Amino acid sequence: MTPDTGTVPAAAGLLRFATAGSVDDGKSTLVGRLLHDSKSVPTDQLQAVERVSKERGQDTPDLALLTDGLRAEREQGITIDVAYRYFSTARRGFILADTPGHVQYTRNMVTGASTAELAIILVDARNGVLEQTRRHTAVAALLRVPHVLLAVNKMDLVGYSEPVFASVAREFTACAEALGIDEVTVIPVSALRGDNVVRASARMDWYGGPTVLEHLETVPVRSDPAELAARFPVQYVIRPQSPLFPGHRTYAGQIASGILRTGLRVTVLPSGRSSVITGIDLLGEQVHEARAPLSVALTLADDLDVSRGDLIVPAADPPPLTRNIDATVCHLADRPLRAGAPILLKHTTRTVQAVVEEIPYRYALDGTAPHPLPGRLTANDIGRVVLRTAEPLAVDPYAENRGTGCFLLLDPADGTTLAAGMAGESFTARGGGSDRGDGP
Repeated sequence: MTPDTGTVPAAAGLLRFATAGSVDDGKSTLVGRLLHDSKSVPTDQLQAVERVSKERGQDTPDLALLTDGLRAEREQGITIDVAYRYFSTARRGFILADTPGHVQYTRNMVTGASTAELAIILVDARNGVLEQTRRHTAVAALLRVPHVLLAVNKMDLVGYSEPVFASVAREFTACAEALGIDEVTVIPVSALRGDNVVRASARMDWYGGPTVLEHLETVPVRSDPAELAARFPVQYVIRPQSPLFPGHRTYAGQIASGILRTGLRVTVLPSGRSSVITGIDLLGEQVHEARAPLSVALTLADDLDVSRGDLIVPAADPPPLTRNIDATVCHLADRPLRAGAPILLKHTTRTVQAVVEEIPYRYALDGTAPHPLPGRLTANDIGRVVLRTAEPLAVDPYAENRGTGCFLLLDPADGTTLAAGMAGESFTARGGGSDRGDGP
């Protein structure tokens, strides 16, 4: 096992995952136990935790302290919204996004889970599935997180009872299936005592599945952005006078998805003009091909009028151009988002003026009926919006491409981020849900 050094080694199958749970369900202890027992805590940090624990009169280290310090600052608005930890084992590297549990911080889970391949949702075995559990599960479903792991914590407080675990597992699985989540793994744990977090528990011999760490190390990472259609948002135009690429107009940026190759015929959107890639520069070296998420500089055969915010795509596989976007958004700001309001829409590296034409409904994540025509969305609300942009955008459906199917809504007055959106997404509960908002 490799201690956390702040960087993730280049390992096949790097896993990004997010954690979420209601207040007092023991998420801090679970994350602390995972880091401690996998030997991913630097020695000085562990010593600090041991010292503080002794000062509080505790016989053993309070592993929740490994994350609670960051969380306390975060919830007071002092530093950051989501705490990220980087660690690795002999089998895989990990990027962990630890999100707060309070209802008013549901929007923070959107940030943490937006790039996650797996979400760990924690519940207290004594309380089972709560409203906040359903809320976190709904966010995971909306963001199309491929894998969900339910950690049924505090099993030591219910006598390691298999029937209690089975009841919670059934209730959560039904909730997840209603939201369209297929990949669900349920593991009984006691984060405080270390049962089934990193090491298998002898106190729950009725459970024969993996520990939390074993599941994290072996779950398949399937959403390789390089397997999707190529999308290259232009971030910076390098003029021919530049000493970097003298005599050539070159376009720099990060490949959002897919693979770019020299000789590939491409189209520049929204203009629709086409050319051929003649050069790909990667860290100062010319390469034949490059894949997402590498940052490169492209040279085209023709001198086209290309600007920051344009999207270079394969001519044979372009995304649709539209000025009308039907999407689901999570409202992030304290100021509300209102129907009829002018806004800025930021998609990849392009920002355009837009208007909120309609807010058809706001989702109720507690299982009740959605609220039709709410007129506005406030902090932590998730709702359906209809947007009209002043200029055409090349937007993929979020279900097909998470990178180019998402966007931000900004306040035109000061640039404040108002909402995060997913094009074409909606909750559709199985067995009768519809795009009218039926469902959770």
